[in-house]
Amino acid sequence: QVQLVESGGGLVQPGGSLRLSCAVSGIIFSLYNMGWYRQAPGKQRELVAGITKSGVAYYADSVKGRFTISRDNALNTVYLQMNSLKPEDTAVYSCNADHHIYHDKYWGQGTQVTVSS
Repeated sequence: QVQLVESGGGLVQPGGSLRLSCAVSGIIFSLYNMGWYRQAPGKQRELVAGITKSGVAYYADSVKGRFTISRDNALNTVYLQMNSLKPEDTAVYSCNADHHIYHDKYWGQGTQVTVSS
């Protein structure tokens, strides 16, 4: 059974930081490209950051310089360090696993991030 379990969300003031984690089980983690997505109320889900199985990271323009994605293949976990948070970063953040060849995809349930004073 494949499981992706996000944690680390919460309420933070503008300018603050949060670190999201996504613990993965049931797949060979090192063969999957990983991504963090977010969906705000009334908006479409968007890619925030991704990291290939080889560790190459890429980001949406809106978060470049503020967010950092990383992975620990020994712990089967992907992280999203979010700094200088803005109210417009408020959303449900979900992680995604995408096999690097076969592109079977899995999703976590999501974790709420709220940036507000």
